[in-house]
Amino acid sequence: MFFRNLTLFRFPAGHDFSQLAELLPEAALKPVGPLELGTAGFIPPLGRDSTELMHRIGDAIWLAVGEQRKLLPAAVVADALARRIAEVEQREGRKLGGRARKRLKDEVLHELLPKALVQNRRTDAILDLQLGVLFVDTASRKAAAAVASEIRRALGSFPALPAAAETEPRAVLTSWLAGEPLPECMHFGDECELRDPADGGAVAKLQHHQLHSEEVARHLESGKQVVRLGLCLDDRLGFVLGDDLVVRKLRFFEAAVESLENTEHDDLHAELDARFALMAGEARHLFRVLEQALHIRAGEG
Repeated sequence: MFFRNLTLFRFPAGHDFSQLAELLPEAALKPVGPLELGTAGFIPPLGRDSTELMHRIGDAIWLAVGEQRKLLPAAVVADALARRIAEVEQREGRKLGGRARKRLKDEVLHELLPKALVQNRRTDAILDLQLGVLFVDTASRKAAAAVASEIRRALGSFPALPAAAETEPRAVLTSWLAGEPLPECMHFGDECELRDPADGGAVAKLQHHQLHSEEVARHLESGKQVVRLGLCLDDRLGFVLGDDLVVRKLRFFEAAVESLENTEHDDLHAELDARFALMAGEARHLFRVLEQALHIRAGEG
């Protein structure tokens, strides 16, 4: 269950989650209704064989939000609506006004929705009660905010805000690539993205590339700034850090997962438990390093 991305929200470390387990069933995912476009709610993070809607180890809580969305392409609706309008106009011998067209569109939607395919999605998250950080496994701020909203819906109150930095992240990333010292436990990966700050300016994306090179230096000399930077942490994690503070392409190196390979697990539940403990611990360590380097705080919403 290793996360591939981390979008960060901050909340007061002393926030009360004591009633979370009791409140989650009321916010559980319910099947999308025949006339609904979609629905969302909590699902068991350990999978279908489990009934628990949260899994906790120490100060880390694993949550999973499920979503069901009807697949109803706009082109399909438009085509069905056009045919319906044409039929009515031919039968009545007149052009329909806006109100009549709106009524027909509602009728078409009511007919199409029960027949539409349902798409299932899952988004995992970790509540770190010690740090006051919500880690969401997505690179989309919108999707991460939806997870925070589901937690808020379950608890009634959840004062979480997107993480922000007191120091401009783009300036820090650019300074690192230009030669400023990285945090002691970090070294460069093999990719970065640089952009000219002017509107419509040039963009350079480098992958599988030596970042200490003349080509990178020329991009920096031309005034481009780093918006995404590949980094490694303690030879245990690799990731790409963006100037939006989103951690993308998170991957675990052998040094991090060898403890799992050397441990026998009696069942899938025990293996997931061990993986969650590792994931939560590494995410906590990574956040502490980024928090110190970028002075991360709660954002303005």
